[in-house]
Amino acid sequence: MTSASSPSFNRIARIYRWAEYLTLGPLLQRTRTHFLADLPALQPALKIEPGTALVLGDGDGRFLARLLAQQTRLQAVAIDSSDAMLGLLRHRCRLYSDRLQTHQVSAVEFFDQGQWKGCADLIVTHFFLDCLTQPELDRLANRMAAHTRPGALWLLSDFAIPSHPWLAPLAALYIRLLYLAFRVLTGLRVTHLPDRASALSAAGFHRIARHSLLCGLLYTEIWQRDESAYAVKDGNGL
Repeated sequence: MTSASSPSFNRIARIYRWAEYLTLGPLLQRTRTHFLADLPALQPALKIEPGTALVLGDGDGRFLARLLAQQTRLQAVAIDSSDAMLGLLRHRCRLYSDRLQTHQVSAVEFFDQGQWKGCADLIVTHFFLDCLTQPELDRLANRMAAHTRPGALWLLSDFAIPSHPWLAPLAALYIRLLYLAFRVLTGLRVTHLPDRASALSAAGFHRIARHSLLCGLLYTEIWQRDESAYAVKDGNGL
């Protein structure tokens, strides 16, 4: 989890799971895992070794452990700027350590620096993109397109402001308070949700599935890289 302002999530690593339960109970984890069983049917490469998943900012690894348990031949590359979070993730995924690589670095910096040359069949960003500014997200989406195979899936979960006229102000206040809490606890400077759909669409992905909870406050989506899309190039030659 990262942003240009280099927040530190180490201080909340140990309480992260319980903080979730205190605010929204099991709903965040339910959102993360909603499409888990559907992934192999949507991306057959996940059944075939060496399918690879890029998992950005998974926090304490609860989703990744379930993914690796279900997909017994899948290789995973987990990226997080917090060493404490990565420690929890490695512990939770210890049964699958032979199929897991971890990198303590900002996701944007990881690809800017060219630290990974592979191509992924699956990208996972659960409650992570809301920690990025719009320019960071736009740049990251282009990097992802350059490191995925045509037909690759992007599974994401996040917060949104519902369109309902009565619920929208309450949701906006709730999200504003969340950003304030993370600013105090981690130093995160992002203050509003980026436009995820525009960033992924511009990078050559299209949405193929969506599920929402709490009238749209929480949602999870699956995007797929267009079969005809070419690897997105940028100034760094990625």
